[in-house]
Amino acid sequence: MRHPDDRPPLDDEALDRIARLPKAELHTHFEGAAPPAFIRGLAKKRHVDLSGIFRPDGSYAYRDFVHFLSVYEAATSVLKAPEDFGRLCTAFLEESAANDVVYTETFLSPDFCGGGDVSAWREYLHAIREAAEAAERDMGVTLRGIVTCIRHFGPDQARRAAACAAETTDDWLTGFGMGGDENKGKQGDFAYAFDMAREAGLRLTTHAGEWRGPAEVRDALALGVERLGHGVRASEDPALVEELAERGITLEVCPGSNVFLGVYDTLSKHPIDTLRDKGVNVTVSTDDPPFFHTTMRREYVNLARTFHWEEAVFTDLNRTAMAAAFCDDATRDTILKKLEPAA
Repeated sequence: MRHPDDRPPLDDEALDRIARLPKAELHTHFEGAAPPAFIRGLAKKRHVDLSGIFRPDGSYAYRDFVHFLSVYEAATSVLKAPEDFGRLCTAFLEESAANDVVYTETFLSPDFCGGGDVSAWREYLHAIREAAEAAERDMGVTLRGIVTCIRHFGPDQARRAAACAAETTDDWLTGFGMGGDENKGKQGDFAYAFDMAREAGLRLTTHAGEWRGPAEVRDALALGVERLGHGVRASEDPALVEELAERGITLEVCPGSNVFLGVYDTLSKHPIDTLRDKGVNVTVSTDDPPFFHTTMRREYVNLARTFHWEEAVFTDLNRTAMAAAFCDDATRDTILKKLEPAA
């Protein structure tokens, strides 16, 4: 693949076409997709003062990644009941549909949906699924869920999340993963939870290689995952990059998130283009879009502008995403047809 400087820049018409392409997204955090106005409305309803987590313009405010996690958890604190999560699902998928997303996967944590209690988790999950089914019918966007344990909550809580996942796995709730503070503990500390999820038939992913380097990615691979959330720091180890390509490990890359949080100074320094050039399966997602002031349309346009990627590149990225998607084959085939470029 040629260096971006060797590729012709795209004009505004081409960028507009790319922005409007149908899209598949593999890496979103359910609560992290909550529009600020939605959270402010719930806080007002519940008489909770969350003014400290918003900027004057109404957007979320935080200083760094660790502070982001505390702001995230403060915002999540006003989500109290299953119907709140159902309403959030609708708001989330409205944003997805507005950005031409036709398939998305989202991380759902039993810690935020019933405190790790299986019976309560079922109630929350039912409300989310009802809203998701309505959105698929009315807006044409398909959602699938990935149960996620929270790394900085520790291995014992992760086991409870895995138990919730094992009890509710089906053709909608299809994966298990781990998010949270990558600088807390080790990937191997959570092996028991991942083994539980695997035995229940769930497919596996985990956050790695966002804040820690290649060694963290290698530790994550030892869990038996087939995808990595972020994974971009693997680019610092050529042998690891080659291994990812050979094993067909898919990276859920969130370029806007990485730049916003300072993992990379600018998008031009982001390794997504290099990783793709080396044969690694890369995809594009928004992570926590309102927190990072991004959308899928914005991600596509910024990548096209920075790396001079044409439409065919994004079509290929979407095919890669669906090949790695944690859904059944019938759903995969249906979405792939939606993602094909118009004749």
